Amino acid sequence: MYQYIKAWHIIFVVTWFSALFYQVRLFIYIREAQDKSEVEKNILTPQLMLMAKRLLFGINLPSAVLTLILGLWMLHLYGVALNELPTWLILKLVFVALLFGYYLSLHRIYLNQKKGIFNLSSNYLRIWNEVATIFLIAIVFLVVVKDNMSWVYAVLSLFTIAISLMIAIKIYKKSRTGK
Repeated sequence: MYQYIKAWHIIFVVTWFSALFYQVRLFIYIREAQDKSEVEKNILTPQLMLMAKRLLFGINLPSAVLTLILGLWMLHLYGVALNELPTWLILKLVFVALLFGYYLSLHRIYLNQKKGIFNLSSNYLRIWNEVATIFLIAIVFLVVVKDNMSWVYAVLSLFTIAISLMIAIKIYKKSRTGK
């Protein structure tokens, strides 16, 4: 039974991350639509908001809930008391809790954009989009490498990836704006 639950858990993790990545892209497009002409803005914004709503509530939310339910079910089937969890699993659960915080921040961004509040720049949103990448990398490495992970190497790798992503965003911004 455990292997079937694990397979479904992985499937919903994949769909959830796919939705997380695309969700922020839609927020970027919605934000950038505000800088277009009135005609373009009036056409793009409602369509993109509809897409964001459908993604948030039709794919993102169900995937997050099913990931959580299946993860808790696996934890129950794992058969270890909470005070006996291995270090890698405790760290994974911390990252998952932070990921749910990130996910809730997307709800707030959606609600603000729905109200016409566009206080986040498209560049900020591009950076925010990469936070999910960091979570994905950290969680996958914890699950695969487990207690054999070199913590120094892991932390240095995450920082290197984060810095590389920031540099890539800056390069992309320069190439897009021609500056």
